[in-house]
Amino acid sequence: MSEDSVSNNIKPDPQTVRLDHFLKLCGVADTGGQAKMMIQSGDVFVNGEVETRRRKKLIAGDVVQFGDEEFVIEGMD
Repeated sequence: MSEDSVSNNIKPDPQTVRLDHFLKLCGVADTGGQAKMMIQSGDVFVNGEVETRRRKKLIAGDVVQFGDEEFVIEGMD
């Protein structure tokens, strides 16, 4: 992660959340359609790998990156 990048810890509810919903939840995408386009264009990374499945289930510990923003999925306690 570069000096200019932003890191955020996000605790979604329920314990798993779909990638497209997560991008809306954290404010990276305004709409589901926008999230879909971002994911399918290869601009979204999950755990350092390009992820093109918008319905990818995220779990605690996953790291989602878009541009300079990085989000860590926290588990439910």
